[in-house]
Amino acid sequence: MLRTMKGPIISLRGITKQYPPDIIALSDIDLSIEKGEFVFLTGPSGSGKSTLLKLLSCMERPTSGELSLDDFDLTNLSASQVPYVRRKVGVIFQDFKLITTKTVFENVALSLEVIGLSSEQISKRVRDILELMGLASKTDRYPPQLSGGEQQRVAIARAVVNRPSIILADEPTGNLDRGMTNEVMALVEELNAEGATVIFATHDESLFAHTYRRVLTIHEGRLRA
Repeated sequence: MLRTMKGPIISLRGITKQYPPDIIALSDIDLSIEKGEFVFLTGPSGSGKSTLLKLLSCMERPTSGELSLDDFDLTNLSASQVPYVRRKVGVIFQDFKLITTKTVFENVALSLEVIGLSSEQISKRVRDILELMGLASKTDRYPPQLSGGEQQRVAIARAVVNRPSIILADEPTGNLDRGMTNEVMALVEELNAEGATVIFATHDESLFAHTYRRVLTIHEGRLRA
């Protein structure tokens, strides 16, 4: 259901997610995130971080509660509206989820093909984002030919090439060394500086130990201050 929204770009009220038979992944979550905010989401493995991001990207539906994202009420969303929500959201995964049989260009272009852009528009946007990510020379390479850091940059390029207003990062530095982690963080910070709202899930406390940004902690499905 499309709704006119004033206030937070993301709002959760009493959100609970239960999996059969009686697994409570999230319990009574209340959360508001402002447009342009950069928020860290932390907690141990299995605490509910990924489940929360799946709800925000329409990969899952909440069991109960109210959830809104930008102009959409996700708790009453029809299947036909899901693609429109996903155009606003870019998701960066820890394991990249690149298609190994497609080139770097083809992997990034997929996000634009599904929204119906022309081949000329796709070519320009993909080449521009690969240039920004320092991957212009890797256009025709396949994922197995790239380093871990390069693969993660391709994953970021794919997530942001359609210029989403919200970026959800699910442990994107979990498999990277410190140098590559710093590289990815710098890229995400730059995207936030350009106006994107970012939720960055991580269990790496060094990434937020000295930050001025808000840090949300989830433990056993409950949000803690």
